[in-house]
Amino acid sequence: MASPLFYSLLFLTIFISATAAQNGLILPLRKDPKTSQFYTTFQMGSRRSTINTVIDLGGRHLWFGCDNYTSNSYAPITCSSPKCQLAGVGGCISCNGKTRPGCTDDTCGGNPSFNPFFTDYITNLGYYEDTLSTTDRVQLSQFMFSCVPNDFGNGLAGAAAGILGLGMNAISIHKQAANKLNLPDKFWICPASSGIGKLSIGSGIPSRSEISLKSTKLIINPNSTASSYTEGEASEEYFLDVKSISVAGKALSVEDSYFSFDKDGYGGTKLSTVQNYTSLHSSIYRPLTRAFDKAAANLKIKSAAAVAPFRACYSSDSISRTSAGPVVPVIDLVLPGTGVYWRINGANSMVEIDRKTMCLAFVDAGSKPRPRTSIVIGVHQLEDNLLEFDVVSLQLKFSSSLLVQNKSCSRL
Repeated sequence: MASPLFYSLLFLTIFISATAAQNGLILPLRKDPKTSQFYTTFQMGSRRSTINTVIDLGGRHLWFGCDNYTSNSYAPITCSSPKCQLAGVGGCISCNGKTRPGCTDDTCGGNPSFNPFFTDYITNLGYYEDTLSTTDRVQLSQFMFSCVPNDFGNGLAGAAAGILGLGMNAISIHKQAANKLNLPDKFWICPASSGIGKLSIGSGIPSRSEISLKSTKLIINPNSTASSYTEGEASEEYFLDVKSISVAGKALSVEDSYFSFDKDGYGGTKLSTVQNYTSLHSSIYRPLTRAFDKAAANLKIKSAAAVAPFRACYSSDSISRTSAGPVVPVIDLVLPGTGVYWRINGANSMVEIDRKTMCLAFVDAGSKPRPRTSIVIGVHQLEDNLLEFDVVSLQLKFSSSLLVQNKSCSRL
């Protein structure tokens, strides 16, 4: 017969796990110094294998290399199951090799998929389920994910084996957590420029943080921007209704059409954690760099030779520094509503090339008459910014740079 101490410890363990689950999933965010990709860490399966995955705001779901993965709680999603329909997959895959994770018959799958960091490789993903765990004892049982060959992960951060998708769909981690743990379908990210940031799923921003936030509507692109999709399928990525851009308080002269979608879903502004620097259509990029050059000259900042892929570069000696980064002209993304804008200060607008040179950390996306997306806000511009995505109400709360508020993502 078990002792009273055993039951006390068992009750305490269950209580701690239940309390942690009510607070959602809290995952670490680390920056890979070589690729600048942000990745998180969790455990999978009966053996609690440690899995590192790069986060992708627009990604559909979790996938990772399973060549060496073993677990007693692992199971394939069968082709005719409701879960396969939930994944939006119309196909079925089989395997000629020895049965193992990633190689099973009668398995839900068939949609071709790309790794955004290694586009030369295409594979058909199979869907499986297992238990996902966090270090604070939160578990998501029968969590749906995809197994891929290990070499499908080429181009990822050195520690990463796959990608954790955070897009708007039925099998993303925030949607599965909301359904399994009865949590709100929301998440927030805070990528730290140094130290460890956070990815929080199913919980709000801690009230003790006392962070000043603004709010804007997330908008849905009626046409998918994924590498493969069904005709008429809406995009699962997160778009903002940027109305204009200003530099040092002066609006750029840019055609309004670039900031909105056309009837086929071309144009607009989206957020990305798989693109390092913000890219802008040439018709936006050129006015931006001209205005920034002029405003920088007014601050006695000296120009320097361009360093690819950047075109607007400056002498570091002529730029002052504060705890919030280099003192340079501010860039504002103007959003709907009175006084609503996303301010990009020096820490996010500049990149240090070497001890002598800094460059404006924006790149030219080209001059196609119909850009797929006019503005893609890259992860450098998201560092030390807190962003909360409420997927149900389609609201984004954002802080702009926490450094300006004497805070940082690593100190939340």
